[in-house]
Amino acid sequence: MKLALVVPGGVDRSGEYRVIPALLALIERLARTHEVHVFALQQEAAAGRWELAGASIHNIGAGWTRWRAIAAIRAEHRRAPFDRIQAIFSGSCGLVAVAAARLLRLPSLVHVAGGELVALHAIDYGGRLQWKGRLREACVLRAADVVTAASAPVIEALRALGVAARRVPLGVDLRTWPPLAPRARRAGPARLIHVASLNRVKDQPILLRALAMLRDAGLAFRMDIVGVDTLQGEMQQLVHQLGLENCVNFLGFKTQRELRPLMEAADLLVMSSLHEAGPLVLLEAAVAGVPAVGTGVGHFVEWSPAAARSVPVGDADALADAVRQVLADEPLRLRMVQAAQCRALLEDADSTARLFDALYRHACTESRESAGLAGDVKSKP
Repeated sequence: MKLALVVPGGVDRSGEYRVIPALLALIERLARTHEVHVFALQQEAAAGRWELAGASIHNIGAGWTRWRAIAAIRAEHRRAPFDRIQAIFSGSCGLVAVAAARLLRLPSLVHVAGGELVALHAIDYGGRLQWKGRLREACVLRAADVVTAASAPVIEALRALGVAARRVPLGVDLRTWPPLAPRARRAGPARLIHVASLNRVKDQPILLRALAMLRDAGLAFRMDIVGVDTLQGEMQQLVHQLGLENCVNFLGFKTQRELRPLMEAADLLVMSSLHEAGPLVLLEAAVAGVPAVGTGVGHFVEWSPAAARSVPVGDADALADAVRQVLADEPLRLRMVQAAQCRALLEDADSTARLFDALYRHACTESRESAGLAGDVKSKP
């Protein structure tokens, strides 16, 4: 089968920087049995083409990107026909995928993987902020033959919009990120880790205020914050204002290989996001034997309370209390991570590829539903 995958980016030539690990794992697995062409809308500013993870990457670049992406898919289709067109993320990717599929009379699949369905006006984030975005998503999600999403909260959000979808978590590549058995805490300050770009959606101010509460309550800890800083030092200034300089380390971006030892050294992952479709880092932490506390988004909602602890979004007090409770109860901490690891291992990258492959094989243009899976995946008007 020849597949076209439309993605925003995450497929850098290096295979290490500016990549989405779960996306690379999916591409590599699909390429084992299919001919895979990935159309990256803006991985680089200039158009280009390279090979990665067994697939051909077509970078569209800046300037009339969506139109040129559709043209690129059509041109490759003329060389040898595609069988399916898949978007990872809705938004512009979904629009390109369903438009190209309609033009070529092919089945289309759209995976909702980010903030396409939300409107967070306070931080100017989300695919539904403006009427154009709401119209685009309505058209894309109803035009797609199959809609998928990583977690139950996103499935519920789709259902509220009248779109039925199938849950397909983006899992961890266990070959590059192997399982490590849960471990008892070592003596000394608790080792905490937060892995996310410094941006408004991840809501690091809530995280830092929760850490200040823990410090004031007498908890000894060290927090490693891993991720690209898109806020020009705002969080470092807040750390200074809160007097957390001796407790918090900003480590910047780390490759997967660099991140792994930091994760293994941690006692607890702490997340504070306003919205997540996943997040993948929760699964990565679980595979590495590290439990997690976070706000009630994505997988945190699904896994809580047995395999993770979730608290209301934006509630620093609740986040601090949850961290304190888990660190104070070692049997609880170990039970949580054991349950989390079982979940993450069942929904690894191999499972993701199998689920998508099944959808590709059953997708049917004429009936616009998946044979044998219609109740799960058919988009409703």
